[in-house]
Amino acid sequence: MKVILGKKVGMTQVFNEDGEAVPVTVIEAGPCYVTQVKTPERDGYMAVQLGFDEVKPQRLSSGEKGHLERNGLPSLRHLREIRVRELDVEEGQRILADVFEVGDWVDVVGNSKGRGFAGVVKRHGFGGGPKTHGQSDRHRAPGSIGACATPGRVWKGLRMAGRMGNKRITAASQRVELVDPERNLLAVRGSVPGANGGLVMVKQARKSAELQKQRGDHSL
Repeated sequence: MKVILGKKVGMTQVFNEDGEAVPVTVIEAGPCYVTQVKTPERDGYMAVQLGFDEVKPQRLSSGEKGHLERNGLPSLRHLREIRVRELDVEEGQRILADVFEVGDWVDVVGNSKGRGFAGVVKRHGFGGGPKTHGQSDRHRAPGSIGACATPGRVWKGLRMAGRMGNKRITAASQRVELVDPERNLLAVRGSVPGANGGLVMVKQARKSAELQKQRGDHSL
């Protein structure tokens, strides 16, 4: 199972074998623990729950402590469940950054930075209204939103002001450029969603052309 939880550390660059500077995002990946294994017979589906980021026991509820202590695991801040097709891990097992290798293609999932309540110019890139002819207060306004008599209402999904960011984003098909199991670090090419210190999930890519060639599967 090629999945691990981690924290985004920040961006830097590394040099490949050809001497090219490659922009990468460094991720503190693991150590993670398998806190629960779900089976079709008992739970109705197959999944693995991973735990990450050790904290003081008093930061967890009694139910969370009991859930972890039944497998002799430390207090963990984050628990995430991942659906799997086959169970190749056991409860209590430790997962480290060396589950990946340089050259692997991965998907990195995280929450984008929250921008709060934003207007249409910042949120959707609207051009705004004219700055002359008396429109002193309409520079960044959205303009009219109606559609006359037909349909007589505002369409669903109309681009308007609202909360911006803080959404689950997947950076697909990122190449692993560096693996440092001693320091629990991964470096993946390109950017990764979220702020530094944010929780991310690194898993085997689903849409990579290289993976399709290896599997001989063109249905992805």
